Amino acid sequence: MKIENEIKGRFRNEYHKGIINLTYTVNQLNYQFVQFLKKHGLTTQQYNILRVLRGFRSENPVSISFLKERMLDKNSDVSRIVDKLYDKGLVERKENPTDRRQKNIEITEKGLTLLARMDDCEKKIDTLLRNLTVEEVRELNRLLDKIRS
Repeated sequence: MKIENEIKGRFRNEYHKGIINLTYTVNQLNYQFVQFLKKHGLTTQQYNILRVLRGFRSENPVSISFLKERMLDKNSDVSRIVDKLYDKGLVERKENPTDRRQKNIEITEKGLTLLARMDDCEKKIDTLLRNLTVEEVRELNRLLDKIRS
């Protein structure tokens, strides 16, 4: 459906329409993603951290700053998110022996098991762009990269 029909609005120009369209679409996709995650009791930021920890297990343990660099939401309070994951038993947090101010963070078996159970979530995420062909998704990625450059 066209953005004009979705929000029943008008735009100053195509650039304005593009920004509104992008924002509206991202919010819609994010809402659907959040609904998937709620079923597993996670926020998008918690899920992001667990995925980073799983992906960098060979380099474990990692620091809070390492996680912060890889967060999709750069404004996240990583220490607070790690605390919540720790309370759920999904990560371990240990003092760094060489720098007591640093904490070493590792995903637990419980965290890995949860991510394994969420593999269906990964597949559902892919379907959020199901109206596009693989070539169109490549073009979308190229255009998004271009916007950020």
